[in-house]
Amino acid sequence: MGRLRAAFGRAAAGVALLGLFAGAAPWPVGAQEAEVLRAPVLMLDRNRLFSESAFGRATEARFQADSQVLVAENLRLEQALEAEERNLTDQRATLDAEAFQALAAEFDTKTEAIRAAQDAKSRAITVKREEDRQRFLQAAVPVLGELMRDSGAVAIFDKDMVILSLRGVDITDEAIQLIDATLGDGSALPAAPAQDEGQEAVPEPESNVEPNAAPDTAVVPDGAADTVPGAGGTP
Repeated sequence: MGRLRAAFGRAAAGVALLGLFAGAAPWPVGAQEAEVLRAPVLMLDRNRLFSESAFGRATEARFQADSQVLVAENLRLEQALEAEERNLTDQRATLDAEAFQALAAEFDTKTEAIRAAQDAKSRAITVKREEDRQRFLQAAVPVLGELMRDSGAVAIFDKDMVILSLRGVDITDEAIQLIDATLGDGSALPAAPAQDEGQEAVPEPESNVEPNAAPDTAVVPDGAADTVPGAGGTP
């Protein structure tokens, strides 16, 4: 118990979500008292709190939908650029060196512009998910504060930073239920301020090729949206 108390003292400044814990030792809690007072310190799985809440599930669904749209757009652009590159290669035999180099340089510039624009879109999707997560945590603080006060506790710690704890002090399931009842899927909360991403219009490749539809199973893995497929190579 002494080691546990010392670990709490070292971690309190960085990992306490709410309140302060100043070295108070846990006191015994009987079975009948558990519903009223678990312990002076409660534990919370912050990742589960977000991912299993209605707000978190809605955020992830939007992220996946936006990512799949971007994957399909990247595929269309890649196919069109490949067709344009083949067409440019076919013209090489009929053009003098200077004319061909001018066309090749123009194609390179276009390709780089498309790639930069698509990368910016990918980053914007990832940033939006992180903004939604922060908006969720800010809105959840008053709800968690109410749960903490009702439990008679003085602090809530992130579960990942705790070495050992009693099962009864984990309030993640209760917190998810209370937050769902209070915040719902987050659609009623004020939207985050719009930010100018500085994106430019994507130049369309010059191609008459009809691109194939993107696979229905295309999904960008969690955390990988900033590395979506590129827009094709240069000649």
